[in-house]
Amino acid sequence: MNRSGWVAAVMLSAACRGGVTGPDPARVASDVNAVASNYLRGYLDAFPEQALAMGAQDPHPSQLGDHSLPAIGRWEQRENELLSQLKAIDIAPIADRAEAVTHKFMQQLLEGSVGHRLCRMELWNVSPTWTGWQAAMPVLMGMETTTRPEAQQDAFARWSQLPKWIDDEIVNLKEGLRLGFTAPTGNVQSVINQVEAMLAGPVSDAPVVLMAKGDAESFRKRLATLEQSEIRPAITRYRDFLKSTYLPAAREAIGVSANPNGANCYTTAVKYHATVDMTAQQVHDLGKSEIAKIQAEMRTIGQRSFGVDDPQKLLTLVKTDPKYRFKNRAELIKLAEDAVARSKAAVPNWFGRVPASPVIVEPYPSYVEKTAPGGQYVSPSAGGAPGKYLINAYKANEQSRAGVESTAFHEAYPGHHMQSAIALEQENLHPVQRYFFLSGFGEGWGLYAERLSDEMKLFSSDVDRLGLLSNEALRAARLVVDSGMHALGWSRQQAIDYVLAHTTETVDRATAEIDRYIAVPGQATAYMIGNLEIRRLREDAKTRLGDRFDIKVFHDIVLEDGAVPLWVLKEKIERFVSDELKRK
Repeated sequence: MNRSGWVAAVMLSAACRGGVTGPDPARVASDVNAVASNYLRGYLDAFPEQALAMGAQDPHPSQLGDHSLPAIGRWEQRENELLSQLKAIDIAPIADRAEAVTHKFMQQLLEGSVGHRLCRMELWNVSPTWTGWQAAMPVLMGMETTTRPEAQQDAFARWSQLPKWIDDEIVNLKEGLRLGFTAPTGNVQSVINQVEAMLAGPVSDAPVVLMAKGDAESFRKRLATLEQSEIRPAITRYRDFLKSTYLPAAREAIGVSANPNGANCYTTAVKYHATVDMTAQQVHDLGKSEIAKIQAEMRTIGQRSFGVDDPQKLLTLVKTDPKYRFKNRAELIKLAEDAVARSKAAVPNWFGRVPASPVIVEPYPSYVEKTAPGGQYVSPSAGGAPGKYLINAYKANEQSRAGVESTAFHEAYPGHHMQSAIALEQENLHPVQRYFFLSGFGEGWGLYAERLSDEMKLFSSDVDRLGLLSNEALRAARLVVDSGMHALGWSRQQAIDYVLAHTTETVDRATAEIDRYIAVPGQATAYMIGNLEIRRLREDAKTRLGDRFDIKVFHDIVLEDGAVPLWVLKEKIERFVSDELKRK
């Protein structure tokens, strides 16, 4: 019998025994997990310091990632290979298994990253916010666990590589200049100001020196020498390059549309960050419609508690009247700490699963607080460090108390800490879902948590509740100004004025917010888009399930798989509701 006849006979025999079997589900699941594991391993090999931010086991604690252009090219090639492997896997046999969610998560992660390359962010990343090295690296240094001698040696070795990292940044920016990719002049000047503040501070207060905890005097002296002899000269080289070479060549236009492929960059950036397909105009129009809804709620609160029914006058009142401001930094921080404690006590009534990891409130370092965002969450680390809510206490006596409680709920309980810490503690999840963050879901959950906190009766007063509406208005305004600046021709001042008119942000805070959006196109859209989708799915589930709807169950299902793409969350909730309706 020839080969083709033998194959036909085998197939006929199988059919007689009950039909030709499809792919083995266990094998398909194994293939999905292999791609996800290879991605995670490759990512942490390429960017080992990110293990600190993700709460993952640090595979190379003595290494700082290589972000030179050749290294970035090697990682992109690895992404291409993994995406090809993923696309070759048919997940139909495992449609109802956890590995199907892992496959979709990896699909979003890889396709989003490949599409986002169009923006060439590495060529113009002069950023005064969290994507800038001068803002990100000190946070990572603060997460190092250096109480053991071997950990001290690893940390010293890793951060001894920072000067090369900074020098590579200069090389990347030079290539950006050659190819026509530049950051806008305002952001460049902000970064110059930040690094000059770093250089002006005492060596003893440098982030790398502060890694020495307690009485580790010998370690502290080694770090101080490293700071003085190697890190500060590298920072100086970077500062001098920005001032003498980069700033004169930087673009005046603030929108990414001024860079090569800028219009297409913005569309891919929205998909990368928010995990949805939307045009700039759709984003813009959605923001305006949400602003109108929020202002209607502001009128209700204004009439009830302030005797003011004009939203802009109401916001001006709580921003400018001294009785709604803080006396000092300590008062601001205390209000946030009290809000975190109060929300922690309340979450068991609204969630079936509560994280074991604690979260602490910690102010931003002084040299970055002027241009830092209003708040930032840092996940618990694999070494046992708690989650952190980094609070911005800059010019506390000029900040309105409206918004501080709401931001605390966004960053800690029931917001980012619930979402991130629960994912980290889900040992049944593939690690890639425990460690990686998709903004559409993650930031959408944070904003959803602010509105949820009002349902939980966590706000102290209508002043603080107005802060919720102001925060929501800020996220709606982000849709308007982000698309406006990057795609629709808005000026920086026009964007600042829009934020000031619709929120309780101060001039300093509004300016910092706008400069952040300029530096990271599309990311600001994730909050409101994700929030609206979670709220829509909740209302749909509640309507369809009626008395069978359980808020604890809904929240646990939303959070159980980590920060999934919004389209995956929609599939999950719709499947859950359908399954519930089938039960007697």
